[in-house]
Amino acid sequence: MGQLLSRGARHKPAGGGGASGLVRGDAEIMAKKGHGSCGSPPQGGLRWSVDAATADRICCYNRHYAEHAGYAFEGTWPARVLKAAAGEPTTYRDSVTGAPLFRAPVGRTAAAFLKESKAHGWPSFRDDEVNWDHVRVLPDGECVSTTGTHLGHNLPDAKGNRYCINLVSVAGRPLDE
Repeated sequence: MGQLLSRGARHKPAGGGGASGLVRGDAEIMAKKGHGSCGSPPQGGLRWSVDAATADRICCYNRHYAEHAGYAFEGTWPARVLKAAAGEPTTYRDSVTGAPLFRAPVGRTAAAFLKESKAHGWPSFRDDEVNWDHVRVLPDGECVSTTGTHLGHNLPDAKGNRYCINLVSVAGRPLDE
């Protein structure tokens, strides 16, 4: 397998980021495996009632496209984010492997997280919400898991890195669940 970190890239601890926390990967992460770019199909019973066929297509057989804008707001996800806001941030897991990829909201309210996500059409994470143990950003801005799941893209704005992520890519469950 190819080198996961590019030269000079810094590895940040899980859940940490900071303005310069982005961890680069190379295109070999997305090389053909047993199921497209993934080792296997997405898990059954994905969270937030996401569509299994859409998850398979976006996660494992895609490098450039996304679920349609607003898809995340058509199901149970927004209400679950607000309900969870009273407790801990939600952990967003790889839909194929169950690995923890993002944890949000961190450093902002659930309402602010949802507002930004809705404005852009997809869940939008910031550096401090990324688990760099399992997420890489390729030179073209594509965000992927270290095991080859397509997640979305980094689309920086005036506030810094903004990871615009497909809900179908982060609807996994822990493997022990």
